[in-house]
Amino acid sequence: MLDEIKRRMRELCRNKLRLFLTIGGITIGVLSVIIISMLGEVGKNTVDKKLTSMGLDSVVVSVNGGQGNGLCEEDLSKLKDIEEIRKAIPLMSLVTYSVIRETNSDCILWGVNEDANNVIDLDVLHGRLINKGDVSSNAKVCLIDEELARESYSRSNIVGKKVNVEINGIMHEYEVIGVVKNGVNVLQSMLGNVIPAFVYIPYTTFQNASARSYFDQIAVKLYDSNVNVSGKIETAIIAGNSNRTAVNVENLLGQKDALSSILDIVTIILTFIAGISLLVSGLSIMTVMMVAVSERTREIGIKKSIGASNGDILIEFLIESALITLIGIVIGVVLGILIGSIGCAIMGIEIMINVKLILGVFMFTLFTGIIFGVYPAYRASKLKPVEALRL
Repeated sequence: MLDEIKRRMRELCRNKLRLFLTIGGITIGVLSVIIISMLGEVGKNTVDKKLTSMGLDSVVVSVNGGQGNGLCEEDLSKLKDIEEIRKAIPLMSLVTYSVIRETNSDCILWGVNEDANNVIDLDVLHGRLINKGDVSSNAKVCLIDEELARESYSRSNIVGKKVNVEINGIMHEYEVIGVVKNGVNVLQSMLGNVIPAFVYIPYTTFQNASARSYFDQIAVKLYDSNVNVSGKIETAIIAGNSNRTAVNVENLLGQKDALSSILDIVTIILTFIAGISLLVSGLSIMTVMMVAVSERTREIGIKKSIGASNGDILIEFLIESALITLIGIVIGVVLGILIGSIGCAIMGIEIMINVKLILGVFMFTLFTGIIFGVYPAYRASKLKPVEALRL
C-alpha cells in the first residue's frame, strides 16, 4: 500500500504548480473554518467569563408584599443558613447620574456589603474594596469602575477624589476608595454609552441616603450553580411573614446560558459560511482529476491492455484524490491552530480549540474530496483500451 501511495504522489508531482494550487485551495478552506471556530470558542469563553464576573451565575431573590416591599437582615441570615448557599449579599440599586470634576455620567448606583467580591468579581485596579467597617459606620465611600474614572480624569487611578451621586433628588458626595474592573467594562467598550457606569457604596450608606430600612434584593452564590434551591429560599423568606404574597427567585445563570446559546448559533452560521469554501475546493479537485484523466489517457489504455482492471484504475485515481485532500487538510488544520494560537497569545486570551469540530472538518473535507474525485476516477476506469490508445 505504501508503494502504491508513493507511485500516486509521483504521478501528482508531474505538474507541481497545479498540485500546489489545488492543495492551497483546500488549505485555505480548512484554515478559514478552523480560525472561525476558534474565534467562536474564544469569544464564547471570554463573554462567559465576563458575564460570570458581573454576577450572572448568581441567584437573585426579591419579594412582593410585606413592610416596605423589601428584604431585611433577618432574611439575609435565613438564606446564609441554607447549606447549598455559599454567599448571600444584600443588593440595592438605583439608575441615576454621577458628577465627577464637572463631568456628568449616567450610572447605576449599587448598595453592597463587604462580601460583594464573592458574588461579583471585582478586580481592584487601585485602592481597596468596601470592608466591614465601611458598612457598620455607614461610611460615605464608594467604588467606581475604570471607565468612569477615565471619562472624568483621563486616568484610572482617582483614589481619594470625590464623586457626587444623585439620590432622590439630592446630591450626595462620596470619596473614591477604589477603582475596579469587571465584566461590564468590556461591554461598555463594545457598546459605548448604552451600558452605564457602575458605582458601589455600602448598602447601609445607601439606606441612609434613600431613607429606607430594607434592601431591594439578595444576591445568592451557590456552591453548585446547577442545584435548584428555589423551594428552600421561598420557604425561608416567607416563614414568619404572612404579608408576603410571593418570593421571586431568578436564576441569572439561565440568562447567561441563553447568551451562550446565541453565540453558539452565530459561530455555527459563520462556520457554515466558511465551510462553503470546502465545497468549492471539492470542485477544484474534480477539475484537476478530470485534467489528469485527459493527460494520462494513453497511459490508462496501456495499463488496461496489459491486464489492469476497471477497479485498479478507479482505485488509483481515488487514492490520488484522497492524497491531495489529505495534504490540504493537514496543512490547513496546522496553520489554523497556529494562527489562532498566535492571535490569542498576542491578545492575552485563553486558547480554545474545539477538537470535535476539527475532527468533523477533517472527515467532511476528506469525504468531500473523495466524492468529488469519484466521477473522474469512474470515467478513467471506463475507458476502453483501444479507444484510449488511439487518443
